[in-house]
Amino acid sequence: MSEPTATCVIAEDEPLLRQALVDQLSRAWPKLRIVAECEDGASALEALAEHQPEVAFLDIRMPGLTGLEVAAGAAQASPGTRIVFVTAYDQYAIDAFERGAVDYLLKPIKPDRLMATVQRLQARGGSNDAAALAALLERLGPAALKGDAPEPLTWITASAGRETRLILVDDVAYFRADNKYTTVVTAEGEALLRTPIKELLTVLDACTFKQIHRSTIVNLKAVAGVVRDDSGRGTVRLKSRPETLAVSAPFMTLFKHM
Repeated sequence: MSEPTATCVIAEDEPLLRQALVDQLSRAWPKLRIVAECEDGASALEALAEHQPEVAFLDIRMPGLTGLEVAAGAAQASPGTRIVFVTAYDQYAIDAFERGAVDYLLKPIKPDRLMATVQRLQARGGSNDAAALAALLERLGPAALKGDAPEPLTWITASAGRETRLILVDDVAYFRADNKYTTVVTAEGEALLRTPIKELLTVLDACTFKQIHRSTIVNLKAVAGVVRDDSGRGTVRLKSRPETLAVSAPFMTLFKHM
């Protein structure tokens, strides 16, 4: 009997590492069909919701949503997907993966280790244990995910007409993608930042600023409430602004405790 075709999403923010994993998988699992290659957590979560793949390989440390946060969201967005984490973490984190019986690959990925993971996926199938993923997320926590990342951004310089403003990041209600630039929205008004929203994700405090849509990052401290509609999508109400913000259905998991 021939091996059935399976579908896969790969999320890795480093292009060379992402291509290397694609190449290795083509050899280790020829029947695996890669339906999406993603460079950040938000696009990965959206791809999981859209394609409902059998397997996803998620880098842990990505701009915006981490691989663990994507996996937590996938429990609702794509519950049948088997998650494999790709990590360069130290032994402390590796111990956490092993205690949680969670599939992982250590960078740089060795061919024999990848083959063993592929064989487990083919033999076991099914989805990850949501409780194990939740426990892993709690054990590792934000500090472990931060690693040697730079200190979060504190101030930004943005333009409002001919005026250049120095804005405290904590005063920002949300950021909205505006072509190659980003609109910065505070209680007082709007300004334009000459930095794409994907680059902002790498320098904002991930515990405070969350991507809720492909084009929107919200300051959780500025959120007054969240409403979910029958389709699973959400709407964010802000404390200091009259407008509301749309939350894509896959991102609603960020607000499950609010």
